[in-house]
Amino acid sequence: MIRFPHIKPGNPLANLLTTAHTPTGYALQGVARVGRRTKNLVRRLRPGEIAVIDHADLDGPAAEALANCRVAAVINAAASITGRYPNRGPQVLLDAGIPVLDCAGTAIMDNIPDGELISIHNDAIYFQEDQIARGQWMTQERLAAELLAARDNLDIALRDFVRNTLSYVEEERGLLFEHVQLPPFAIDLQDRPVVIVVRGEGTRQDLAAIHTYIRDQRPVLIGVDGGADILRELGYTPDIIFGDMDSISDASLQCGAQVIVHAYPDGRCPGKECLDRLQVPYDILPGRGTSEDVIMLAVYEKGAELLIAVGTHFNLIDFLDKTRGGMSSTFLVRLRVGSRLVDAKGVNRLYHVSYPLLHFSLMVAVALLAIGTIFMLSPGVRSLVQLLLMQIQRTIGW
Repeated sequence: MIRFPHIKPGNPLANLLTTAHTPTGYALQGVARVGRRTKNLVRRLRPGEIAVIDHADLDGPAAEALANCRVAAVINAAASITGRYPNRGPQVLLDAGIPVLDCAGTAIMDNIPDGELISIHNDAIYFQEDQIARGQWMTQERLAAELLAARDNLDIALRDFVRNTLSYVEEERGLLFEHVQLPPFAIDLQDRPVVIVVRGEGTRQDLAAIHTYIRDQRPVLIGVDGGADILRELGYTPDIIFGDMDSISDASLQCGAQVIVHAYPDGRCPGKECLDRLQVPYDILPGRGTSEDVIMLAVYEKGAELLIAVGTHFNLIDFLDKTRGGMSSTFLVRLRVGSRLVDAKGVNRLYHVSYPLLHFSLMVAVALLAIGTIFMLSPGVRSLVQLLLMQIQRTIGW
């Protein structure tokens, strides 16, 4: 049982916390970080803090970002899984050993002060000895039952998704044929491989898996919003950063890469305000669809030899995670660039470093030459060899 030192001795709550036994074993305290948008909150989180979010159907990438922050716990005002579809976020957190207190109510977003110490005991949340709210612990058993129920609803979600996709294909068919107005790119992409990194579940692992390819082939590295942060975390410097700039750190925007802002057909350009504040120069690329769709089209039009996608979204769960009811733009973009587009996992399976027999023979010859040189130049080694030879001669009677 963890004690709560900020609660004074003699207080009834102190007696409860030090003597009660919880069925789940959860009793902890920590500094609360409150954020209504999870992707913005993770920028402020520190290891050991408690993340307070309002995120229904917690998606895999958001949960992975929370887990990478090494938080002590996650309190969700909403239901981490509503049953609409089998979302992966809660499982990611539980697999990382992070407890999740669920369905705590939207009032906690105002009642829990950001940066203050809070306590959790059993299913109750306390601040300064007062109980703020109660929630439900997400256990493996509860999660398994809710995921099973959600899978029964997946057919309904799939029908709605396909219907929405087809309804928007007509509206966005121009993605296949219209000429894309491209800004000047600082790097010539003609006949070069390009790696496009999007913040998604498994992005870090996939990027690490193609490390050898990146080292040997020197592709152009493009970070889409938070994908630029992941590139830099793994030791790479992006050549181009593209997106809405709503989930990227200031440090990445100032790393020296060419910054291109995604503008929408209705004239909105949400990333300009952030870049103007940082005084970072930028170009504008208008286009309908998601940021990853637009940059794929642009790179394709610039003549890139190969487009390698890392962390991009192309299955039903990915799109439901992003609360998108359809995938018309992504579907149409894949039709257009598909001949040059590969997934990072495929690159890792196909690209292997091989050494011809001649190279291997030369390596062995160099090693033998080095050993021979040591024998020739070292008097001590020569004397040892001579003694060994004399011993062999006496043994065999020469």
